[in-house]
Amino acid sequence: MKSTAENLLFSSYRLAIRTEGMIESLVKNLSSEYEELQMHCASAIFKCAEDKETRDLVRQHGGLQPLSVLLGNSENKQLLAAVTGAIWKCAISGENVSKFQEYKAVEALVGLLTDQPEEVLVNIAGALGECCQEPINRTIIRKCGGIPPLVKLLAGTDQALLVNVTKAVGACASEPENMMIIDHLDGVRLLWSLLKNPNPDVQANAAWAICPCIENAKDAGEMVRSFVGGLELIVNLLKSKNKEVLASVCAAITNIAKDEENLAVLTDHGVIPLLSKLANTNNDKLRRHLAEAISHCCMWGSNRVAFGETKAIAPLVRYLKSKDPSVHRATAQALYQLSEDPNNCITMHENGVVKLLLAMVGSTDETLQEAAAGCIANIRRLALAAEKAKYG
Repeated sequence: MKSTAENLLFSSYRLAIRTEGMIESLVKNLSSEYEELQMHCASAIFKCAEDKETRDLVRQHGGLQPLSVLLGNSENKQLLAAVTGAIWKCAISGENVSKFQEYKAVEALVGLLTDQPEEVLVNIAGALGECCQEPINRTIIRKCGGIPPLVKLLAGTDQALLVNVTKAVGACASEPENMMIIDHLDGVRLLWSLLKNPNPDVQANAAWAICPCIENAKDAGEMVRSFVGGLELIVNLLKSKNKEVLASVCAAITNIAKDEENLAVLTDHGVIPLLSKLANTNNDKLRRHLAEAISHCCMWGSNRVAFGETKAIAPLVRYLKSKDPSVHRATAQALYQLSEDPNNCITMHENGVVKLLLAMVGSTDETLQEAAAGCIANIRRLALAAEKAKYG
């Protein structure tokens, strides 16, 4: 990890390069006949293209094509490391990904996935992970035979490489045909084993990657059950202090919980109190995925009651004050599920949920609209029943 001083130095370095109009010169010299000059220019782009404005300038000055062409020079490893790094960072922008696709950079990157130094592989995996923003590139990777070498890299030990490869494999897995190959090569098991990795970035990316694998597996429930100790491992990661790990694990739990048998096992491993413990968070990404996990975990036994007993309701109501519409949607669905229990309805009402949900009944998002209306209806039904019991 870079220190604060290093980060400040890099950001001022990037700003200086932009403002002095050096990007145009760097791009021009990518076509120089001197490999060392090409390498230094690509390396400077690699360091500066974390910044969106720089990525746009590289594209506007025509730098993406020479970078793609330089992938053909695979003998000079220093040059290749700089070029693949520059492509990786430039590919963070979707507009650049479209250009790389046009210049056949994805095919060239896949062709370089074997017999390369780790420094180069880190950058290639990073670039492929970004290029997978475009669904067509996931297909290109498969058709070029890129999935087996990517899956093979999951068995490595280099942390930076694992962070990037998990992301790339996860992005590829969102295509069902790719997922079949990943599963056949034992890629899902490798991803699952990376949840034990001590690096939180690897853990988070592995958990995010597991989500599309479960979504696109032929028999997801059975596949998950085949990983001995896998569910306990997922539940234990809810004790992590890292917000990205927690959000990704909640997303994985949402997918796992769609299978009733696996949800029962998650419940036995104590998933309910651990999810409830996370409810007091201000992080909207975590809130959204946590609410989704809670919603799906309500579908087993007395889990709805257990969420109430472990004090998850009041914090969830506060999520409705978030500025993020995806948090509103997930929360309304969770509250609707939880409102099937009378005691939860009382807690919701005491925490002012009705006023917040009424504002959402008029939403253009039908899912949010229905969940909000359903929750209000359950609270109203309980109030009427209580009134009837009181006055006869």
